[in-house]
Amino acid sequence: MKKLYVTQIKDGNPYIAEIAETLDLQITEQLKAGDRMLVDSDHLHFIYILEDETEFYYVMLSQETWPQLKKFREEEAEFVLLLANDYKLTLTNLREELNYLVDNIEGNGNYGEKMEKAVQELFLS
Repeated sequence: MKKLYVTQIKDGNPYIAEIAETLDLQITEQLKAGDRMLVDSDHLHFIYILEDETEFYYVMLSQETWPQLKKFREEEAEFVLLLANDYKLTLTNLREELNYLVDNIEGNGNYGEKMEKAVQELFLS
């Protein structure tokens, strides 16, 4: 499993997320959207999963990117990840997964108090 840290998200249609890591073009062409998300409650990240034939890649969406994610949830736009050589990968099912997680985290102590409070303050206010 490799982690890809989103450094910024540009509003628009599509929303464009940029990562800090540089990937080889051959790797990026093999990546597929995983259509699912996880949460890192300790570090306040939403995580979108990408995959190829041999491993998973975690797209780390830190708390600093959440204001753009909140706007994205409210709009009918696509969300793409900018990879090597301007290669773009659409993060399919992101809105649905994000909505599910936000709804599930509300009032759910399993995600930890810190994560629950951060999600409530931004997404549910």
